[in-house]
Amino acid sequence: MDSLALIEAFGDFKDEKSISKIDLMAIIEDSLKTLLRKRFDSDDHFDVIVNPDKGDFQIFLNKTIVEDGMSEDDDLEIELQEAKKIDPTFEVGEDYTVEIPIAELGRRNILTLKQILATKLQEHNNGLLYAQFHDRIGEIVVGEVHHIRKQHAILLDDEDNEFILPKENQIPSDFFKKGESIRAIVDSVDFKGSKPQIIVSRTSPKFLEKLLELEIPEIQDGTIILKKVVRIPGEKAKIAVDAYDDRIDPVGACVGVKGSRIHGVVRELKNENIDVIQWSKNPEIMVKRALGNVTVNKIDINEEQSYAMVYTPVEEISKVIGKQGQNIKLASWLSGFEIDVYRETSDDDDVELDEFSDEISEWIIKEFKKVGLNTARSVLDKDTEALVNLVDLEEEQIDEVKQVLKEELEA
Repeated sequence: MDSLALIEAFGDFKDEKSISKIDLMAIIEDSLKTLLRKRFDSDDHFDVIVNPDKGDFQIFLNKTIVEDGMSEDDDLEIELQEAKKIDPTFEVGEDYTVEIPIAELGRRNILTLKQILATKLQEHNNGLLYAQFHDRIGEIVVGEVHHIRKQHAILLDDEDNEFILPKENQIPSDFFKKGESIRAIVDSVDFKGSKPQIIVSRTSPKFLEKLLELEIPEIQDGTIILKKVVRIPGEKAKIAVDAYDDRIDPVGACVGVKGSRIHGVVRELKNENIDVIQWSKNPEIMVKRALGNVTVNKIDINEEQSYAMVYTPVEEISKVIGKQGQNIKLASWLSGFEIDVYRETSDDDDVELDEFSDEISEWIIKEFKKVGLNTARSVLDKDTEALVNLVDLEEEQIDEVKQVLKEELEA
């Protein structure tokens, strides 16, 4: 096999992977030097010349001319008598350069060279892939579901690049089918062995940011600024927006008429509830807005400790805290303040039993409501013995309910 035939053997690979001629020649040169080091322990005595214009290469061995009978390595040295047969002017100590046809390396070495070339071409391609997607971290990619496994899904894009979508990076209500197109954000790119592994995510706040940029032109062109995005994937999200121009309503522009602009994002996120608020530099205003549409009587801010105490009527507590504490948690993340709630109560305060659905089973609440006991105080005002005769509950169950109601009203 001559040098030209060896290069042509990799022509299809070059075209398929879009490797330039220059890059391919550099890989060939490096591969040849690797082979020479394997064969001769060093490539110091060799010159490798790759000609990208002609599409070939040459290997030259530089031998040192030594006194007759003094050669210790016939591969690297030539005796003076032999050298003078080639050129009578040669002297001891000079270099004699000879071209080595690749066929003289032997069949085994040629096969080794092909393996080295294939490995280095793959390394080159892996390096390009890593650089390409490392520069795209934080961008949305689209992939088709190729495999669904217990711990992750494997996606392929139009160029057959493989994306890994781990279970923890999937929205809890995500359900994929093979062949389905999925949008996600490039979360990280790392080498696993010699191959780059591209991890994508649908739970990152950055994914929500990029979806908003796609759906809302004012965010994309910078008219509206996304100040901060926080989310509990698949459940609830809060975003704070601002505008350079005071005449623009950033919240209205993001939501659109009857939520038209944000509906597409909500659907992509499996009906994740998204609250949009206007950013404020004033911590008190920011905390109030972050909590949403709730009644707040007073807010004490400790900026040094990033702490906020919110005073609110007892009937507003469930709204402030939200389902499974989601509202107050997201408000804390969005505002940057750890938020606590102080329940402002009076003897006349009362709370509907339905507000205790997180702590008391729904069927138990219904038992009380059947006999007209709809509020916490209406239950607490009756003694346990009377309640046993009114509702189909055990005395122990009634006492447990009363304890929950009492703790809530006295807190």
